[in-house]
Amino acid sequence: MGAVVPCTPDDLHKLSPLLAKFRAALKAYKGIIAVENTEAAHEEAQEFFAAGFPIFAYEEKGAFVGYIVCRQDGAWWVEQLYVLPTHRGRGAAEALYAAAEKLAAPDTLYNWVHPNNDGMIRFLAKRGYDTLNLIEIRKKYEGEEPRERIAVGNNVFNY
Repeated sequence: MGAVVPCTPDDLHKLSPLLAKFRAALKAYKGIIAVENTEAAHEEAQEFFAAGFPIFAYEEKGAFVGYIVCRQDGAWWVEQLYVLPTHRGRGAAEALYAAAEKLAAPDTLYNWVHPNNDGMIRFLAKRGYDTLNLIEIRKKYEGEEPRERIAVGNNVFNY
């Protein structure tokens, strides 16, 4: 059984490897095979701390097995939520998210979620997050071929 703990810059050595895994997982949703870059993750974590972003980790037996990064910018946002695959389904994400919800109370949390991240979408839906707030739109990259088209309301988008 683990516990949610607030992170400080002293925790960078335990936090950075998880951030690297998160970044590689995000790229995989776009079909990109990425190497985990702990050095870049270390820099990213330092930037989070410098900006004052609250970070919580889920700790088991002295090791971090998951984390959540929050940001307040007029509203509370979940910047990142990650739990090691070997520890999913055991309450870590729920405990981390509950800590973020407590931080944001009485407001709600906003989440950027990649459309292919079915696990995160299911996780959020179980917590009552099911209201589409905004859509991110960009031009396609040179040589990019969209895989499908998605309708949202009266609009259809390449995806």
